[in-house]
Amino acid sequence: MTGLKGKTALVTGGAQGIGRAIAMMLAAEGADVAVSDINLAKAEETAAEVAALGVRSVAIEGNVADSASAQAMVDKAVEALGKLDILVNNAGITRDNLIMRMKEDDWDLVLDINLKGSFNCAKAALKHMSKARTGRIINIASIVGAMGNAGQANYVASKAGLIGLTKTIAREYSSRNITANAVAPGFIDTAMTQALPDKVREELMKQIPMGRLGSSEDVAGAVAFLASDAASYVTGQVIHVNGGMYM
Repeated sequence: MTGLKGKTALVTGGAQGIGRAIAMMLAAEGADVAVSDINLAKAEETAAEVAALGVRSVAIEGNVADSASAQAMVDKAVEALGKLDILVNNAGITRDNLIMRMKEDDWDLVLDINLKGSFNCAKAALKHMSKARTGRIINIASIVGAMGNAGQANYVASKAGLIGLTKTIAREYSSRNITANAVAPGFIDTAMTQALPDKVREELMKQIPMGRLGSSEDVAGAVAFLASDAASYVTGQVIHVNGGMYM
């Protein structure tokens, strides 16, 4: 990596989990980071941790599913940091159930946040990036968006759609020196997977050639690479971070 000193980034859903790890990794590489989340108090805590690394940081409250809120979020990040070089669309939720039991509201909510939310933020960011004729858009997809998963029709559809959106942004904006890529995490060691029974975790790890769950930092490392000048000729790609579970 060549470092991100002098770059600015906005990470949605950046208050905790993978989003927090991404914000911290970008800051460690020298980028100034806007931490966006629907939970402002948590976003402020993370922004303070980011600033402690010696870069500028700001916490922004925002609902990515609302286009006006997404636009305001991006504008605030630009106002606070002076420009926007990197957008990481990380905000996302799950509302799992089998198809026959899935409520329409749960389908709509997951698609609104995970897919429409990324579209809203990308559209808002592209206005600034197009004028600057440079930018990096990095969407956090998922292994299940490539291979499917029972009980997650809404989540899978949102992540598969996000991969398609990523490739379309890449095709539309490559001529303006804006790249768009996706990082697709496998099963990551987070609060959700930590809550699984030991037997379930053991069975899960048997499906992973590397024999372990990934860490949030594993995902953040891929994001930092795609955000850097080292990835200036990489666009429209999906970087799978899954320990070999899906190849």
